[in-house]
Amino acid sequence: MQAIPEHHALRRLFAGMIEQVFCIEVGMCDPALTTYLANLLVDFTHVDRLNAIRNAQGKRLDQIAMMLTVASEERPASSVERDRMMYRHIGDYTLFWAGLYPEHLKRASRDRSDVLLDYVSQGKRSYAIVSELAGENDAPPSSLFRHLSQDFEFCLHGLGLVRRDLTSVDASDVDSGGELIY
Repeated sequence: MQAIPEHHALRRLFAGMIEQVFCIEVGMCDPALTTYLANLLVDFTHVDRLNAIRNAQGKRLDQIAMMLTVASEERPASSVERDRMMYRHIGDYTLFWAGLYPEHLKRASRDRSDVLLDYVSQGKRSYAIVSELAGENDAPPSSLFRHLSQDFEFCLHGLGLVRRDLTSVDASDVDSGGELIY
């Protein structure tokens, strides 16, 4: 899968919307945070990135309960990098769904093992774990994940506002310089 280029119209759209909402309406004008959230939205436009965690058989996992099971499996060679990647994805996944599509969680959890999970608690916990596993010199640094964990609810609120704005975007207002599809 090919990454969306840095100057692609979709990336600019999400970056502008995130910056506008988080700086003006939410009051969280942190460039590291807004860049991370904009990149998250861009990355999750592709289903392979949204459902990046797979079980041992290669099946995509779209339930937090199953992701937590895979993340907690004991492996003799379990590395810090693997755990960091797993918990980062769980934090991102919970933030994405609970922030942008909370109604999907209610509908989707009825017949799934996630019915008893609190996405907010799991997201905060996952980002807190990543902040402990990451160093300040890593990209992104541990302080960003600590910020995401501590201010998870504000990020949810901000993403809800971004969704509100996304539903009002007129396609003719977006200067794509080409196709939006990558």
